[in-house]
Amino acid sequence: MSGRTLWEQGHEPGRQMVALGLAAALTVVALDLLLTGRVSVLFDIAFVALSIGLALRVRPRDFFTVGVLPPLVMVSVFLLLAATRPEAVAHPDDSVVQAVISGLSSHSVALVLGYGLCLACLAVRQRFVPAEPRPAAPAADVRPRTAPDPQHHAG
Repeated sequence: MSGRTLWEQGHEPGRQMVALGLAAALTVVALDLLLTGRVSVLFDIAFVALSIGLALRVRPRDFFTVGVLPPLVMVSVFLLLAATRPEAVAHPDDSVVQAVISGLSSHSVALVLGYGLCLACLAVRQRFVPAEPRPAAPAADVRPRTAPDPQHHAG
């Protein structure tokens, strides 16, 4: 049994978390569209869970990548939907920009909650990350400095 806590477990590269985040969000949207024909609360719940999961899985040096990921995932998903199926997030005759804004405003609670919990998880994890050892400084010259011998310098 490992002595590592939940906060110390994450070890996946940031790139993989970006791919996983987008793939999972798009999968949930596809399922949501199949079941309800719109982006519903199912997406919201999955988005919050996904945001937390990504924050727990990423390796410490890629915290920034996952720290900016939730809003980018949501905007990407709604941009794709606005371009292909605007009725899933807005009125069918809305422009792409209006559909994205409508989608973001309709799901703003999930965005704020998911993003906040993601950042909170990363902040807690940061406290448990062991400090990386710093490279050793070059050894200083420890010989005592003495004044020059006046007899040694013949002038």
